Amino acid sequence: MKKINLSLEEAELMNYNDIAHIILAENGKKMKINDLFAEVGKILEMDESEYAEHIADFFELLSTDKRFIMLEDGNWDLKIKHNKGMETFEDDEEDDDIVLEDDDVNQEDDMFDEDTDKSEDDDVDDDDLSDLVIVDDLEDEANM
Repeated sequence: MKKINLSLEEAELMNYNDIAHIILAENGKKMKINDLFAEVGKILEMDESEYAEHIADFFELLSTDKRFIMLEDGNWDLKIKHNKGMETFEDDEEDDDIVLEDDDVNQEDDMFDEDTDKSEDDDVDDDDLSDLVIVDDLEDEANM
């Protein structure tokens, strides 16, 4: 394993995941999370209790940082090393979506909305509340 040229003062100003990125980039090989965090701990001169206290935080950082990838064998590596050969999709590719023409859409609407006037706005219906009846629980109890 290569010696990382990072001073304690520099490392203390960095996040764990930034230090891990430097370690993986410099060494050029994938690592188990325990080994990777042990290297981070050596650079930050952590004792065993600090290591045990922060390993879960480190795992969460790696899991949410898009620069890292967890491989099938449980090792972690830089994602950029594993994007080669992966198929990517462009936004401008032709989609095979079905597009309904206006006439088709209107015919569908006619099937469901036979009683509505097409000139009215569908979002505003004042008649929805006209049949609403408010029942007061106290009046019901008095009538019983």
